[in-house]
Amino acid sequence: MKEKEVKFFIKNHKKISENLLTEIIDDFDNLREGKGKRNVIKIIKINGVVLNIKSFKLPNLINRIVYNYFRKSKARRSFEYGNKLIKLGVKTPIPIAFFEYSTLFYFKKSYYVSEQLLYDLTYRELINNKTYPDFENILRAFTRFTFKLHESGINFLDHSPGNTLIKKTNEGYEFYLVDLNRMKFQKMDFQARMKNFAKLSPKDDMLDIMCDEYAKLYPLKSKNKILDMMYYYSNKFSTYYNKQEKFKKRYYFWR
Repeated sequence: MKEKEVKFFIKNHKKISENLLTEIIDDFDNLREGKGKRNVIKIIKINGVVLNIKSFKLPNLINRIVYNYFRKSKARRSFEYGNKLIKLGVKTPIPIAFFEYSTLFYFKKSYYVSEQLLYDLTYRELINNKTYPDFENILRAFTRFTFKLHESGINFLDHSPGNTLIKKTNEGYEFYLVDLNRMKFQKMDFQARMKNFAKLSPKDDMLDIMCDEYAKLYPLKSKNKILDMMYYYSNKFSTYYNKQEKFKKRYYFWR
């Protein structure tokens, strides 16, 4: 069945026209090699602007129906959430466009386009290198950034080590969220706030620092209670993750 473009939206951009960007997306497979296994990211420079183009993996059969009729695609959610974050004062690489392709009955491919961000590190560097320069100050600044998300009613469901980009500035550090398609905008109660730290660190000493900083900002609970819940959700996620990895190695060893 002939593929057709059913939805796309491109923000006005002085250097990139709608026609030019559409041509780039149509030729995505022929662009230089990208990175990623499930989703593929390609970085290209056009008219002096460096673009980050993310092609999302073709969904399974059920989701191809769901995305076609009932749910917004990952690309569209990334675009809409990115714009909403910026309105709320939270940094993310500038959203430029999303594209969705489908047949009459099935959803097929989607793409999210944003400006490529030059950054210095991700949160993951802090996990892998405790001697990273200014380690504790970065971690405390990141905790304050997370608190700002919570206060703004942003539940970033993929708040994990690779999804926060960090830029060093003369004033300190700036944090940018990426991989935006899983997010809720809701009032964050204490349980939701603590659960949001679960994927961030298997290292107890990092949790101790984050707890100490978060407790300064959140007087509704004691420092001990905050630490207990951070440890609880972090250990719960680590246990779940380790079980999942063992299962994959046993039953999906051919991949």
